[in-house]
Amino acid sequence: MTGTKGWTAALALAAAAIAGTVFAEAPLPDLDGREVVVAVENAYPPLQYIDAATGMAMGWEYEAMAEISRRLNFTLVYENISWDAMIPAVAEAQFDIGMTGITIREDRAEMVDFSEPYMRSEMVMLVRGDEARFADAAGFAADPDLLLAAQPGTTPFYVGVYELLDGDEANPRVRLFETFGAGVQALRTGDVDLVLTDGTAGVGYVEASDGALKIVGETLGAEDFGFIFPRGSDLVAPVNAAIADMKADGTIEALNRKWFLDTKLGG
Repeated sequence: MTGTKGWTAALALAAAAIAGTVFAEAPLPDLDGREVVVAVENAYPPLQYIDAATGMAMGWEYEAMAEISRRLNFTLVYENISWDAMIPAVAEAQFDIGMTGITIREDRAEMVDFSEPYMRSEMVMLVRGDEARFADAAGFAADPDLLLAAQPGTTPFYVGVYELLDGDEANPRVRLFETFGAGVQALRTGDVDLVLTDGTAGVGYVEASDGALKIVGETLGAEDFGFIFPRGSDLVAPVNAAIADMKADGTIEALNRKWFLDTKLGG
């Protein structure tokens, strides 16, 4: 029995040593200061936006990408582009990365490569703070006079058309805006009655609105956000490794806490 116990202990030690070798954290790739051009929209707080007080671009994604560039040793260059042009431009390799709260979807993955998700969010209904005509999706859908703001080709657009309305993408109740921020401004001024957005951005707008905006109803589903790359990009694997590293050491959680709980947005 003593010999068996010794052999078992030796096997356990060997297994532990092998496990330590297999699961030891590999060093992150070093990109040697390589220039990486990132396309941004600056219209999706708190992920990315222009601070009203300073005129500076800032937000969750900017801090996350800065940390990714630090860990992978590459040089960041930002270029501004509209949402509707971003995915085609990245697909054509005009930029190395695109970021603006982009939902990971199969149809988009036919054009670009996605990183692993860096965030999961749920769709919510953003309305004016004094809205009393409806309190849920069914109430909005039932009133033909109520209008929805959306950007064409976005997840909120499709959710609005197919889950709230009749599935007609030309439905006149959907008012199209070039940027998400323009849709929110139309909501504030009463030109539309509802903006669908992921919960993180919605909470950011509500917190900054001093009661002018609120969220009503239940969430309308979850979505995962990822960075986009030209198909076959050699940046996908390093960025994924950095995202995993940031999740493991608590950096992602700290960014979520800062930007969705602690930060008041300007504007």
